[in-house]
Amino acid sequence: MSYGGETDTDFSDAAASKPASRPGAGPAESGGADTSAGAQGAGPRTGKSTSGSGGEGASSRAGSGSGAAKGGGKGTFCRTSELTMEAVDSSPDQKVGDVTVQLTNKGGRTCSVTGFAGVDLKDADGASAPVHRGGEQPRITDLKPGDTATFSISYTVDRGGDSLASPTNIIVTPPNETHSVSLKWPADALKLAGPYDEKIKVHPVGIAD
Repeated sequence: MSYGGETDTDFSDAAASKPASRPGAGPAESGGADTSAGAQGAGPRTGKSTSGSGGEGASSRAGSGSGAAKGGGKGTFCRTSELTMEAVDSSPDQKVGDVTVQLTNKGGRTCSVTGFAGVDLKDADGASAPVHRGGEQPRITDLKPGDTATFSISYTVDRGGDSLASPTNIIVTPPNETHSVSLKWPADALKLAGPYDEKIKVHPVGIAD
């Protein structure tokens, strides 16, 4: 299986069964297989992952890279299976809600996690909702083996005790990937003011300065 949702295809038999191209024939007539749109045009697909500390899950959408990721070309982005992930409470005080997701490269190569991760919050009843992106510009974030990058989820803290949002899991899809993992919502995180809406933001992956 190739990166970004493509599947390996043997074009040899198909090419042999088609007539030879004639002079002046356009791409649609020549019988040549165009595989260039595989990674760029493939839509999100759900799948299972063998990594992550919180079990397996399927996100409603794929993580997204960024135009800033000029150093991360096709085939260099970290696969979900190459990352170990963990969600921890990182709220600076009792007024600001913040959960940080750590992504550690457990593979044997340097790879990129530049961009926004796809994030859904899941309740105990199984209902889930996507988290909106913040407005920051992602920075190129390459991970050497053993290195860790993070992204945060910020939210409004429930002060009245009437929250309609009680997340139990965070479904994470790394940037430019389609396979997800399900992480436990930190038990010590501040209560999130519901319902799930645009006040909950996911921020780009980065490495602390």
